[in-house]
Amino acid sequence: MFNKNQNNEQPPSSGTRISRSFLVRILIRCAILGACAILAGALVVILAMTLIYPKLPPMDQLTDYHPKMPLRIYTADRVLIGEFGEERRSLVRINQIPDVMKKAVLAIEDDRFYQHGGVDYIGILRAALHNLVSRNRQGASTITQQVARNFFLTSEQTFKRKLYEVLLAWKIEQTLTKDQILEIYLNQIYLGQRAFGFASAAQVYFGKPLQDITIAEAAMLAGLPKAPSANNPITNPTRARQRQLYILLRMKQLGYITEQEYENAKNEAIKVKTSRNEFNIHAQYVAELVRMMIYDQYKDETYTRGLNVYTTITQKDQEAAYHAVRRGAMDYDKRHGYRGPEGYMEIPSDPDAIDDAIEDELARYPDSDGILSAVVLDASGDVVHAVLSSGKTVTITGKGLAFAASRLGQNASGNGQIRRGAIIRVMQDAANNWSIVQMPQIEAAFVSLDPNDGAIRSLIGGFDFTQKKFNHVTQAWRQPGSSFKPFIYSASLDKGLAPASIINDAPMSFTGQPGGQIWKPKNFDSRYEGPMTMRRGLMKSKNMISIHILNQIGAQYGQEYITRFGFDPDKNPPYLTLALGAGSVTPLQMASAYSVFANGGYRIKPYIISYITDADGKTLAQANPDKAGDENNRVIDARNAFIMDTLLKDVVRGGTAARANSLNRPDLAGKTGTTNDSYDAWFAGYHPRLVAVAWLGFDQPRNMGGRETGSGLALPVWINYMQKALSGMPVEIKSPPPGVIFENGDYYYAEYPPGKIVTNIGVGQKDYERIYESENNHVMDEIFAD
Repeated sequence: MFNKNQNNEQPPSSGTRISRSFLVRILIRCAILGACAILAGALVVILAMTLIYPKLPPMDQLTDYHPKMPLRIYTADRVLIGEFGEERRSLVRINQIPDVMKKAVLAIEDDRFYQHGGVDYIGILRAALHNLVSRNRQGASTITQQVARNFFLTSEQTFKRKLYEVLLAWKIEQTLTKDQILEIYLNQIYLGQRAFGFASAAQVYFGKPLQDITIAEAAMLAGLPKAPSANNPITNPTRARQRQLYILLRMKQLGYITEQEYENAKNEAIKVKTSRNEFNIHAQYVAELVRMMIYDQYKDETYTRGLNVYTTITQKDQEAAYHAVRRGAMDYDKRHGYRGPEGYMEIPSDPDAIDDAIEDELARYPDSDGILSAVVLDASGDVVHAVLSSGKTVTITGKGLAFAASRLGQNASGNGQIRRGAIIRVMQDAANNWSIVQMPQIEAAFVSLDPNDGAIRSLIGGFDFTQKKFNHVTQAWRQPGSSFKPFIYSASLDKGLAPASIINDAPMSFTGQPGGQIWKPKNFDSRYEGPMTMRRGLMKSKNMISIHILNQIGAQYGQEYITRFGFDPDKNPPYLTLALGAGSVTPLQMASAYSVFANGGYRIKPYIISYITDADGKTLAQANPDKAGDENNRVIDARNAFIMDTLLKDVVRGGTAARANSLNRPDLAGKTGTTNDSYDAWFAGYHPRLVAVAWLGFDQPRNMGGRETGSGLALPVWINYMQKALSGMPVEIKSPPPGVIFENGDYYYAEYPPGKIVTNIGVGQKDYERIYESENNHVMDEIFAD
């Protein structure tokens, strides 16, 4: 018989019933735990909002955002030449930040920035799931949370700090707009190399304004916030490149850039700025001088207030001066031979250790612009292989070895030999050929200014600021030699002498000099030409003529007179040696003094700061210089200045500065100068709108070489500068002022016409003639040369 209720289905086993029951219990427990967690979270939030939120710090730092801003120094044409402060930062408003920069940051840091309310819950869940399955941990902090952390919190990893971060993010979102939050983030975040904010980073890494960056550059900058050191394109280019490619991919995935833009950016060659000179102009001496001046006024606020200082320097003049000085010093160095390697190192036998060892060693020999330090890997008389601090190996052959040929091959030995491990200097020319060179030991200074108001147009304080910060333009007190003679000539014009005055160029001696000794000055070449005009005496820079002049007018008067030009009387004693420039001056003093001749007789004061603004552009200070044309500033008669101008023009036309005729301009004037034993070489000269002074010498004064003079050493520097600085400037020829007459081929004061001038100085004295005859053919040690 069959049971009616019987069917074919088998009842569930006890095992199945237990597993289902267990699963249900687990789900119930999870639901209870989830509910408890939600309840606990809600309680935490309620407690946080009730107890913590009201006590959160005020948002004043954000609503009135004034970050630390460095001191910035600019040229007159607004080129940045210096930045000083703990934090490099350029404050830019959100509407000035290019979209590509904003999109690159959002793509990697917070792509839902404009959707969430300060905390991205979807992002948190996504990061949590990612971290469960991946070893590469992913964060979920929003840009708002990063702003909260940067302004109000530390970076410690604790629940309390995270809670505060979330609450602060909510408060920030309630206080500021999204654009305001993003603007603060983009200006505040640290990006390595002391750069804070993306505008500063664009300048530091790429040497360009933020507005000019490409998609590829924006992606590389956007990779810096997470790890400014690890993703730094200067110190870790490989890691930076990997991060950049990932960000570009994210930008494409989010639709911020097209497929074509992605491919172009991915293949773009990034040029990272790695030069030791952070700026596009060589003006370190200017920047440091201005920094010291600003600090004297603003003290510690100097580096945080965001002061912008605009100088009188122009980029064109400064670069022309820099290259002229470098060329002049290098040319001198080549004339005096190769001194040998700067040092030696032991190159490791382990190939894997060589690169690090060379890098460490060359850090002690910093590059100097294009003069690079290198370690020799192997050397012979025909070829040298050397490695640079960048790791690049260079090959030097042929003419590139000529300068150092005496230190190569079998003929060289000892410490002066170029061999494996030698530290040498190399330079690459325009044709990409390498040569062995060396760092000059001689120093140089150059300054140019506007003679009509004293605005300094260029200032080079030395060969290399990074190696020697001593500013020779303002700090070096040196003997001016024959370049000082024009001021003695000027003094004589007011005492009845004139360019046509006849003075005897003959040896002479003086008793009663300092120390009670007899002084027997000589001409440069110990040759004498007898009676000549005062004009010719200056053209040929005759020492005897200058001494006769000062002796005629009196050394005391001469000392008093030169103070009109700004010289210190205590550094220029009232002795006859004053006629030969035996006192002490600075190159800046000389430039200011020659301005009096250039501008028609007015004393101007050199200045280098044009105006100062604060971070908001408000003018805090403005220069108000003394100007030529204001009779209150007149220090010599206009007639005196005009006649001196004609004398100094003749020095250029046919005297010791005749090399300057290569500029093919009739409106140039100046004077060479070489001091005793060729310790200092000078040229001071001018155009009616530009005065420039060049000086070269050793810091510890020593002979530069018997054939080295102001004409051969300093004048070429001046010429190379003026060639560029005067480009496009019209020729200016001065007319005689009232009270000047022209008779017998020369100029005179109206009250001292021919026949009334003081003349025939030292002429007809038999003692002088006897000395002249006996010593004219002897070459003796000169007191001062030209």
